[in-house]
Amino acid sequence: MNPVAARRQMVEQQIRTWEVLDPLVLDVLASVPREAFVPAEYHDLAFADAPIPIGFGEMMLTPKLQGRILQALAIKRCETVLEIGTGTGYLCACMSLLAGESTSIDIRAEFVAMAKMNISAVAQANPRIETRDAFGAEPLGQFDAIAVTASLPVYDTRFERALTIGGRLFVVVGVAPVMEAMLIRRVDTSEWVRESLFETVIPPLVGAIPAERFVF
Repeated sequence: MNPVAARRQMVEQQIRTWEVLDPLVLDVLASVPREAFVPAEYHDLAFADAPIPIGFGEMMLTPKLQGRILQALAIKRCETVLEIGTGTGYLCACMSLLAGESTSIDIRAEFVAMAKMNISAVAQANPRIETRDAFGAEPLGQFDAIAVTASLPVYDTRFERALTIGGRLFVVVGVAPVMEAMLIRRVDTSEWVRESLFETVIPPLVGAIPAERFVF
């Protein structure tokens, strides 16, 4: 199938049906060549409703989940955004087209190098991509929107503290078989509002605090 037609089909048959209706988000997902961000051996699955292995035990998230992330964050052209967990760079490219200024960090230099190469396929995308540990001592900075693309077995407040007033954080919390996708909004200097969005399962973020294990 023609890639443009395949992307349109992905948007109409997968992403829209999962309640992603924001026209800006749908346009970005239809325009960014997802096939350019998939490992060569999985090229035939570029538009499939399935996570795609990208190495090191990590997965490229499904199109509908990436659509829900973008819609939940409601990124504006005047805003700064941060992605934690670059992977192949696809979501990073989408966020870059929606935001005023975008940054993506990943602990693996291999992913950073791959993402930088992949993003060359999107002429208007110009994110800053860095090899960096999200749990390092250096402050993350302040952002209007943050997407954490791997799960946190235990919720960590460091990410919500990196939001500006009015900023939004998307994060998945919990352990398999059920995890909770959440949207956190910063109300003021000391208050955040948390909203449960849906249930899903994705791999944990490297370095995240593990959940306590019960011994019987």
